[in-house]
Amino acid sequence: MDTFQGEGKQIRSAIGLELLVRDVMTRDVLVITKYENITKVANILSGKNISGLPVVDSDRKVLGIVTQADILSMLGVGREHTFKDLLKYMLGERLPVSKMGDIVGDIMTTGAITIKPDANIADAVKLMDEKKIRRLIVTDERQVLLGIITRADILKAVIKKLK
Repeated sequence: MDTFQGEGKQIRSAIGLELLVRDVMTRDVLVITKYENITKVANILSGKNISGLPVVDSDRKVLGIVTQADILSMLGVGREHTFKDLLKYMLGERLPVSKMGDIVGDIMTTGAITIKPDANIADAVKLMDEKKIRRLIVTDERQVLLGIITRADILKAVIKKLK
């Protein structure tokens, strides 16, 4: 029994290391600018059934990301304060507040977590898990958008590889 489990781990590890982000990512990505109206973005997210959009400048350089959670936070539905937030509060820091504004630049998350296309999907999964996010923006060395990789993209690729 231990041998079988060990072989399974080796197979899973091999797939995670051999599949690269560029082989799995979505290249045709909807993007927005920081000047877009939040209502328009909310309609795009709900209409296309996606949870986040990269925010780019005119050269497609990634400035941040706007997610359903960002918009809900602005509307007062907000994310619940985490245990970490409460600990910080007890140590004298302020609790996060709702985001306010009319345009994406007012509510977007800057410093989006990115990954390079030549990284393997094992690294992508690890980064998503560490940062507790559902997607990674794929960029080149100049932070220009190349694509996006989601947990669903990775799952589809792994299943396809196992068949």
